[in-house]
Amino acid sequence: MRKKIVAGNWKMNKDLAETQALISDLKKSLPATNAEVKIAPTFTNLYPAYEALKDSDVEVVAQNMHQEENGAFTGEISASMLKSIGITTVILGHSERRAYFGEDDALLAKKVDAAIKNDMDVIFCFGEELDDRKADKHFSLVESQLTNALFHLGEDAWKHIVLAYEPVWAIGTGETASPEQAQEMHEFIRKTIAKKYNQTLADGVSILYGGSVKPANAEEIFSKPDVDGGLIGGASLKAEDFVGIVKAI
Repeated sequence: MRKKIVAGNWKMNKDLAETQALISDLKKSLPATNAEVKIAPTFTNLYPAYEALKDSDVEVVAQNMHQEENGAFTGEISASMLKSIGITTVILGHSERRAYFGEDDALLAKKVDAAIKNDMDVIFCFGEELDDRKADKHFSLVESQLTNALFHLGEDAWKHIVLAYEPVWAIGTGETASPEQAQEMHEFIRKTIAKKYNQTLADGVSILYGGSVKPANAEEIFSKPDVDGGLIGGASLKAEDFVGIVKAI
């Protein structure tokens, strides 16, 4: 049985006091669920968040990490540093990291390797831009992103991998991705993994959807057979909205 997951990516939002307030609201209002619930605060708030939630079922995860263990990389954070404060899962390959910081598939493959070497889990993000979708290149682009960054991994490493499909064209563009489009791509992703590895491995990988999930559309999206949850952006910054999404899974 694949894991159901709802993960909130807080991006560069919430100072310490705001982080503590949101966590307090979540602890009061999150329902009992069979899904795994995760939040990704900023680096400065990871340890306070971890301390506040270590006795709960909510996991605190990092938004990024460097591929090297240590060295002259000013401003960067390594896997071992994250593990030293109790963080064992990291988001890699987010569309904003790719677009604004030039992270490509080759770099992300190194980051994935570093995470797995340190026995960390990875929420690996990928997906196409609007131009790719309009040019009917979305399937080939997604296949290349998976191939270049993940398909060097041995089968055993995939126990550390959760996928998060982000249709970048449907985030803040005015375009809308339907639940059917999400299912179509998730099914393609699973078939692509099965073709490279095997059906058993493909059936065991959780694939999250990251295209502007909200309380109003979460239940319909999560009802699709190959959608195993969501990577939530803006809606994770309000306890009421995030709780509504968790209830929908």
